[in-house]
Amino acid sequence: MSKGKLLKSLLLATALLATSISAGPATSVSAATMTSDFNQLNATQVVTAMGAGWNLGNQLEASINGIPSETAWGNPTVTQALIQKVKAAGFKTIRIPVSYLNYIGPAPNYTINSTWMARVKQVVDYAYSQGLTVIINVHGDGYHSVSGSWLLCNSSDQTTIKAKYTKVWQQIANTFVNYDEKLVFESMNEEFDGTYGNPNTTYYSNINAYNQIFVDTVRKTGGNNSARWLLIPGWNTNIDYTAGNYGFALPKDTYRSTTVPSSEKRIMISVHYYSPWDFCGEESTNITQWGATATNSAKKSTWGQEDYLNSQFQSMYNKFVTQGYPVVIGEFGAVDKSFADSSNNTYRAAFAKAVCSTAKKYKSVPIVWDNGYNGNYGFGLFNRSSATVTQQGIINAIMSGMSS
Repeated sequence: MSKGKLLKSLLLATALLATSISAGPATSVSAATMTSDFNQLNATQVVTAMGAGWNLGNQLEASINGIPSETAWGNPTVTQALIQKVKAAGFKTIRIPVSYLNYIGPAPNYTINSTWMARVKQVVDYAYSQGLTVIINVHGDGYHSVSGSWLLCNSSDQTTIKAKYTKVWQQIANTFVNYDEKLVFESMNEEFDGTYGNPNTTYYSNINAYNQIFVDTVRKTGGNNSARWLLIPGWNTNIDYTAGNYGFALPKDTYRSTTVPSSEKRIMISVHYYSPWDFCGEESTNITQWGATATNSAKKSTWGQEDYLNSQFQSMYNKFVTQGYPVVIGEFGAVDKSFADSSNNTYRAAFAKAVCSTAKKYKSVPIVWDNGYNGNYGFGLFNRSSATVTQQGIINAIMSGMSS
């Protein structure tokens, strides 16, 4: 989730914490019996297999007063039917943001609430059982704007944070150890000190340390985790601050399974793309058009058009993909301003198609952001209550971009 989206979420927040966090029919996956060739795929093949992705946003990362709750930000409980509809729409990957916050117990064990962990597993199973690639992370725990956050790179008590982070990822990794490599772990989300501009080098080194702890901790749990694909971000998942010379360091994969050929990687790089922000996320009706087909220059941003998109994705390709590290555009999208400009959805679709076709060009995985909200300034592509499509044109554009 990028700046602005959290505010929209909080405006949708319910007054009371949901009393139940389980919903829908129980889905049991015997992960050990599920087989795939995913762990045999090289970097290029994995990107192709992951296809276009979709975010189950503002659900398992939603919270109120530091307590995670999937209905806290106005969405209904997640159902198997919704996930099936997402698959039917053509998406091959689902990213499931997850927050833990005050569902993490005290030191020294930092035990995650068992009911919450079981619900996370159930939602993962909704997608995993459909043969989709699933990405799960530690999402809102590093947000300065979220109550109960603790994964703060600018905190003075890094020793405690690192101990807690280790224990949290031990538990997540052990919960899913028998799942095959169609389950991808992502270390964290949009981690930075909360200020925009060039990264603080000390705080960036803390982010690098978190990524190293994540890789080491997951690998040491053994089993399928020893060869699993792991996804890591740089500073605020910003492309410039990840591909440029601002302090990002790739973690060493010391404990990886020896069954993985030494010439291959099992680490992916995560970045987000909401450029230009005045078109993609700003809650203003000033900028509603994008790209070469825009008909009103006054409604089009002065930056962030096709050439900028190409240069951004090319920089990630040059820095990482050429070295064998797949790139995942973990979030992208543009809010709905069609109430102010009837042509807006045409340009939202053009933007989505361009992102996906450029991602394909540079061998990256695009995953569209969906916060479940279909009103003004919403990112919703589906109605989550009825499990129906609301923005077929944008979905068509995504699939067209992937096939171009």
